[in-house]
Amino acid sequence: MDKNKTYELVVKQVESLLEGENNTVGQLANAAALLHETMGWWWTGFYLIKDGELQLGPFQGPIACYRIKHGRGVCGTAWAENRTIVVPDVEQFPGHIACSSLSRSEIVVPLRNSDGEVTGVLDIDSKDLATFDETDAHWLEEIARVIERTL
Repeated sequence: MDKNKTYELVVKQVESLLEGENNTVGQLANAAALLHETMGWWWTGFYLIKDGELQLGPFQGPIACYRIKHGRGVCGTAWAENRTIVVPDVEQFPGHIACSSLSRSEIVVPLRNSDGEVTGVLDIDSKDLATFDETDAHWLEEIARVIERTL
């Protein structure tokens, strides 16, 4: 199945998983698990803004950094710039935070409230270079919008 068709199905599954549920931790945990299992990435999860920093939320994969400051690393930069960031080679990203030396490429998508303010990020890492592209950015932004509507 091609990537677009896979993402179309994932969007529908995320909508179904989150519909009518108000357990935020559970919603994010199931969304991370669905994405991680379906796409086979190295690390898939969420960081949520609390006390002026990104704090580790539900995820799938190896251990992760607990806190990320505004503007630091890929996650903190996506937060500061309020935009999706695709990084083909994390070693080429200035200030990359290496929670795992096995991570080679990354995509980070902001989560926003109804005022457009960033409330957290969806962070995904791969052990391969150049895993993520504009197709991933498009569909992961769509998935982020689904999540935002339920939080």
